Amino acid sequence: MPDTQVLVNDFLNKLKKRKIEGSQATAKQTAELLRSVISQTRVPYTNQAGALIDSVKAVGERLIAANPVELAVGNIVRRVLHIIREEDLSLTTAAMAGLNVVAVSDDEDDADQDDCQVLSAAAVAAASRSTLRPPSLQTLLEDVPDSAAIPHTSSSGGDSEGKSKSADKSSRSRKLKHDVIEAVNELIQDINTCHEQIAEQAVEHIHQNEVILTLGSSRTVLQFLCAAKEKKRSFRVFVAEGAPRYQGHLLAKELVTRGLQTTLITDSAVFAMISRVNMVCDVLILSYLLTGFLHCFELHLENMKVIVGAHAVMANGGVIAPVGMNMVALAAQKHAVPFVVLAGSHKLCPLYPHNPEVLLNELRSPSELLDFGEFSDCMDFGSGNGAPLIHVVNPTFDYVPPKLVSLFITDTGGHNPSYMYRLIADYYSADDLVLQGRRTSGN
Repeated sequence: MPDTQVLVNDFLNKLKKRKIEGSQATAKQTAELLRSVISQTRVPYTNQAGALIDSVKAVGERLIAANPVELAVGNIVRRVLHIIREEDLSLTTAAMAGLNVVAVSDDEDDADQDDCQVLSAAAVAAASRSTLRPPSLQTLLEDVPDSAAIPHTSSSGGDSEGKSKSADKSSRSRKLKHDVIEAVNELIQDINTCHEQIAEQAVEHIHQNEVILTLGSSRTVLQFLCAAKEKKRSFRVFVAEGAPRYQGHLLAKELVTRGLQTTLITDSAVFAMISRVNMVCDVLILSYLLTGFLHCFELHLENMKVIVGAHAVMANGGVIAPVGMNMVALAAQKHAVPFVVLAGSHKLCPLYPHNPEVLLNELRSPSELLDFGEFSDCMDFGSGNGAPLIHVVNPTFDYVPPKLVSLFITDTGGHNPSYMYRLIADYYSADDLVLQGRRTSGN
């Protein structure tokens, strides 16, 4: 197995040089790296969870510092820390339950003691897991043999009792790492299938003869629209090109290849297109009120909905998305058009936009806006230092406040913006929100 430090340094270089495209790929590789860190971490007999937490935090701080704008890195680091805490709590609760059974069952038969111990330890472990996160079938099955493997017997001497306690500590240490790695594997699987989980909900949100407006390119949006097409939904798609990178061109070509009726528009035409659709709809409704006659097909044809992807979803329900998205959200609000955001659970960030450790934006190269040859003509060589007469600002992201969002669709279902903080709280521990600075030495 490669040395962990080599893997960490290689991933740090990729983050710094922005060689990893997309939040999903970044989240997956982060989880895989942390799994390797946990696997190769040697834990002591006492405070095993604290040792794992310190190891993950030490690596996580470096990863976040390498690319602060990619919030998916910090999200996965905090998710893994939360997994360690809940698995440790589950094992501790099960162990305490076993001790309680022994104290209560002193006057009972050995067979009754064994049955009671197995049921109590398994039940308590399963209950503690269910209150923290939904348990897998494998996790539930693992709890029962562990409890059954250590039946209650009377102490036969100090030596045997000491050996038993030592074996229990070693077994618990191995089981903690095993359970944490299994949970991280489940997290990686969730990241891999998040697009499919979101796409399965498309038929519930895209209706017959609707007009869908989106901006730029998003794999989540692409699979969502294609899933609706496969369910025999007939609709049109307007794609804003997403200048200056023009990622919308790629999405439009892909949609046409998949057989969807697609119209490519400029970003500045978003207001005009939304107003035109709603104007036709208003005229048809007015015609029905005046004449009592209306073609329902034409009315339904002009129902519009904005469906977009996101770079990150903050704890307050705000969205960090490609530049230009706030303009689209404002246009949707102005004309009462639903604004729907698709985001996998790895994009849910437990931080708020005002937190000092959150970097909401970064500037891209001016060459995307202005050719270097044209830019050289704007240099003031007469001043002696060649200072430019024009400054080019090319931000990467926009911030969309929660009041402009109608609905979030994640791999766990649809949620209102006001519910996002509760959903996010299920994935993270309060002790792990701020990773930089002083580390905790225990659980």
